[in-house]
Amino acid sequence: MSVSTPPSVSTPRTTWYGATPAQQGIWILDRIERLRPTYLIPSVLEFTGPVDHQALTGATRATLARYPALRSRFRLDTRHRRVEYRTDGAPAEVGFIDAVAEEWTAQELAALIEALCYTPFDLGAEAPARAEIIRTGTETTLLVLTVHHIVFDATSRELVLDEITGRYRAAVLGTPFTPRRAVHPDEVRPAAPAADLAERVSEAAARLRGAPTTVDLPYARDPHGDLPMLGGWQRTTLDAGTTERVTEAAAREGCTPFMTGVALLAGALARRGEQRDFLFAVVWPGRDDPASAEVVGMFMSTLILRVGLTATTTWRELLATARTAGMETFIDCDVPLDALAAELDADREVGRLPLSPVLVNMADSPGTVALAPGVRGRYRPLEPQYSKWDLALFVHLDEEDGERPRLGFSLDHPAALFDDAAINDLLTALRRGAADLAHDPEDLVLKPAAEDKVNDPAARLEMVRAVWCEVLGTDHVTDDISFFDAGGDSLRLVVLVERLREVSGRMVKTVDLFRAGTVRGQADLLATLGTTGDGNGGGGSARDRLLGAVRQQKAAGPQG
Repeated sequence: MSVSTPPSVSTPRTTWYGATPAQQGIWILDRIERLRPTYLIPSVLEFTGPVDHQALTGATRATLARYPALRSRFRLDTRHRRVEYRTDGAPAEVGFIDAVAEEWTAQELAALIEALCYTPFDLGAEAPARAEIIRTGTETTLLVLTVHHIVFDATSRELVLDEITGRYRAAVLGTPFTPRRAVHPDEVRPAAPAADLAERVSEAAARLRGAPTTVDLPYARDPHGDLPMLGGWQRTTLDAGTTERVTEAAAREGCTPFMTGVALLAGALARRGEQRDFLFAVVWPGRDDPASAEVVGMFMSTLILRVGLTATTTWRELLATARTAGMETFIDCDVPLDALAAELDADREVGRLPLSPVLVNMADSPGTVALAPGVRGRYRPLEPQYSKWDLALFVHLDEEDGERPRLGFSLDHPAALFDDAAINDLLTALRRGAADLAHDPEDLVLKPAAEDKVNDPAARLEMVRAVWCEVLGTDHVTDDISFFDAGGDSLRLVVLVERLREVSGRMVKTVDLFRAGTVRGQADLLATLGTTGDGNGGGGSARDRLLGAVRQQKAAGPQG
């Protein structure tokens, strides 16, 4: 893309959100007003080490002042029914608080951080960004940075923090610093919709038409009602062996971890209800043009992906469907969501998310930030967190140094919408699906549930026997020999616990398998345990269960 002379930051800018500025502009402002906390991008970095607070404050102030997007002011042009913005406003405010000298309590400090993270901006009158440097201890300092999503995305955060740290190092070390050019977002913003937009919208709509614009979720209350957006989340992680088999099966179908997550979520939801056709939202970075790689601005967009299955669909086929769905969705990444939603669901409620209440995305796992020699920063978890989607599945691929990769899933949601047990059941369903996929990709997705196997003594025995063979790497095991006599060890016992929990849905614990050490004993044991969602798994304290297991084993005597 050719770029002309950079426009001045004082030049007014007008932007349209999609093909129908009147409809989408009003929709954007309405969503911003109704879901304010979810349209902010707060970051809390905790630096450990000797920090020059004056230098950090100055570096942050200079950085935020340079970027046009961070000086924006917005207004709704009621005459032309469109949203406009200017980039000639005063820069964002940056302050410093010495919480140690001022004797802030922990509760007062938490309240301050929450206010900095979630107080809404007046987009018409103030900069859509703020930052505060807070000294919290002799060797700890917080940088609280909050920017409105309308001008900011994950890439922008990396760019801003990179410049802040660069300016800081230059200030404390006395070295020169040359910042990148502060490009105005309009220089690289995608061109106005092409002349064939109507045709593109029609083609994309044809791919999605017929699928329900709702998802059958285990709601605890009406999702259409007025409810707080305060978030809740739970996470589960697969063991390394299951991860390896799942990713190998996915790779054979050309699936990324994201596409694998789509397949597993569709399978989990189909297994728990009658819905077989799903629309999921996907966040697209929107930085296809290399020129946008170093621009602070909001380029992300929301895409809609469709995935479905039938009674005869295998896991391999569902992976292939998820891959095709993902590719088709990404091809249509320039089709505006509002135009697509108007085509498919013209009567939708303006305040609701269009086409799907469920998001699927790869997790963003920011690393540490090196501020200066001897000073490193880490991202602190946000407290509280707010959720925009009814349900968001984030797919993690954890690759720690020296460890085998592990695939994980976290579910994010407004806390008021679901019981903890319902979310735990969904995570269990994801784990079961991953275990089934790892065991045999040619298995039917909608095969009889694990609960049916657990209730059938013969099927339960066969299930435990198969897991033993898998964990021990053998084709045959004897039902009445102990796990350790069959070749097991403490590491394999951990894997056995994970696998039995996944395939049975029961709250298996290591101490349980210590008590019932054979295939037959563990099959009988599964029938007595609670499910992974009921949180009991046996009754009594951990000490009681441990001593009970030891006493039972002692009473039983040596196993021959």
